[in-house]
Amino acid sequence: MPDVNQTNSNEPTHTPISKQLEANRTRLEQALSKCSDLVYIPWKYGPNMEQDALSVYFQSMVQINNTNYMKTVLQDLVTHEVGPGTEITSDKIMSFFERNGVSDQAAQLTDDIGALVQQLLDGYFVILIDGWDKALVFETANVETRAITEPMNESVVQGPRESTVENMNKNLGLLRVRLRSPQFKLISLNGGGKTRTHVVYGYLEDCVEKELLEEFERRIDKVKQTEILETSYVEKLIQDSTYSPFPQFRFTERPDVAVASMLDGRIVVLVQGTGSMLICPSMFIDLLQSNEDFYHRTIYTTMIRWLRVIAFLFALTLPSIYIALSTFHSEMIPTVLLLAILDSREGIPFPAFFEAFIMEFFFELLREAGIRLPRPVGSAVSIVGALVIGEAAINAGLASPIMVVVVALTGIASFALPQYNMAIALRVLRFPLMVLSAVLGGFGLMFGLLIILWHLITLRSLGQPYMNPERLFQLHPAYSAANNKESSKNPYTAKP
Repeated sequence: MPDVNQTNSNEPTHTPISKQLEANRTRLEQALSKCSDLVYIPWKYGPNMEQDALSVYFQSMVQINNTNYMKTVLQDLVTHEVGPGTEITSDKIMSFFERNGVSDQAAQLTDDIGALVQQLLDGYFVILIDGWDKALVFETANVETRAITEPMNESVVQGPRESTVENMNKNLGLLRVRLRSPQFKLISLNGGGKTRTHVVYGYLEDCVEKELLEEFERRIDKVKQTEILETSYVEKLIQDSTYSPFPQFRFTERPDVAVASMLDGRIVVLVQGTGSMLICPSMFIDLLQSNEDFYHRTIYTTMIRWLRVIAFLFALTLPSIYIALSTFHSEMIPTVLLLAILDSREGIPFPAFFEAFIMEFFFELLREAGIRLPRPVGSAVSIVGALVIGEAAINAGLASPIMVVVVALTGIASFALPQYNMAIALRVLRFPLMVLSAVLGGFGLMFGLLIILWHLITLRSLGQPYMNPERLFQLHPAYSAANNKESSKNPYTAKP
């Protein structure tokens, strides 16, 4: 539950609630002026209906149909303790709640106007009673969110098909149903500023390293002073290298991926209003893996992983290799292939570098347009646009067929990577490598790759080495645990 005692700087703080109902209403109206969705409902109760009360809530966040709701709540809270509803008085209500009376609704008591304002903004339902310097507060926020559906960005052939949504409680429930262990810990905190976004991070106490958790908690503490609107805001606060093109954390919308990561000692971050979770730390090899890899047989999974590694290299270097070979190292190309390339480039007015740069630029432009356009139109525009522009460029003599093939293969290879953030990093690095290849040929390409390798080796994710070699051959944590249990039972397979 969010910390409702923390308030924003522009709201009343440490102001006690008055026993005068009208004075409390005036203070709320001053603090929350020009809020058309804030509802004030005065009503009466008790003997001869002479006791005054006031219900306050944001209609856009709390779903309440009529004033009978408040009367029902109040009667349910105290009828069994103080008698029929017509005998309820403010003295009996105060006595009941101050003695921690049990009710059907989860109720809290607040004695500060500043905290009360923040609770209203968090979607709470407030009841103020004349003659009482405290307020009854009920957690009744009910904002409509999309239903749990199949993941949009991490589709699988085999495995669970549940996706996280923008509702924090639903996402935590998806994790709890898979991790029914007291070692599964969830820590809640609020973002700062005016948003006060609810942030939760979870981990398995017996799996996560103590030093890693301490370092994460030291960094995540910055959330309390920062406006948080989405999970990527948290990523920027806790990452090691701000200017690195490579993602240092992994995003997922699949609960099974988050649970597998926590079994492996990772920490998962969830943000209210965001449908993706942040997994930290993440290594280089993690960004080339899919959780579906662990649902298939070993031979097939190994082949797919090597295919992704090749796709990574193609997406990074294929245009640069073509520029270097065709411009500086034509002797390394087989004669038949070289003649075919020269024949296809006959009449092209641009050098190989400008040809590749122009085609890559328009391919990126088409990809961005396909993302921003409405979904029914975007896919058609990106596919048809690529075909039309490619064919038109060849017919107009602006690009050779071999260059269109190189650019198309580069784009397909980038789509084969499971993490979209990794594909973005390759799109950023591809153009500097093309410049180095155009200036220095193969030596420039190797120099650029060595710089990238040096950067990857020195890069850290929450202080952990980004290129950790142990991750290359590590089994799925749940699979390894199951094997260890079986080995301990079988004397022929148990390890000494």
